[in-house]
Amino acid sequence: MNLIDWVGTAAAILTTASFVPQAWHTFRTRDVSGISLGMYSLFTVGVALWLVYGVLMVAWPIIIANTITTSLALMILVMKLRYR
Repeated sequence: MNLIDWVGTAAAILTTASFVPQAWHTFRTRDVSGISLGMYSLFTVGVALWLVYGVLMVAWPIIIANTITTSLALMILVMKLRYR
């Protein structure tokens, strides 16, 4: 792996890992009152577009990280719509 791959992998791991505690808390408590529907909708679409970008570029760190984050974000978005 070259330096660019290492940087991309580290960025993917850190940004995805930073999202997990909030997702876990939301799943555990079902409390979505502090989540903005507009912001979370835009965030989810943005992360999904990063996933598409990663697929088009065949950039595995981007694909893996954004697959995980898109999945978690979609689950939280569904909870926000369901438990308002």
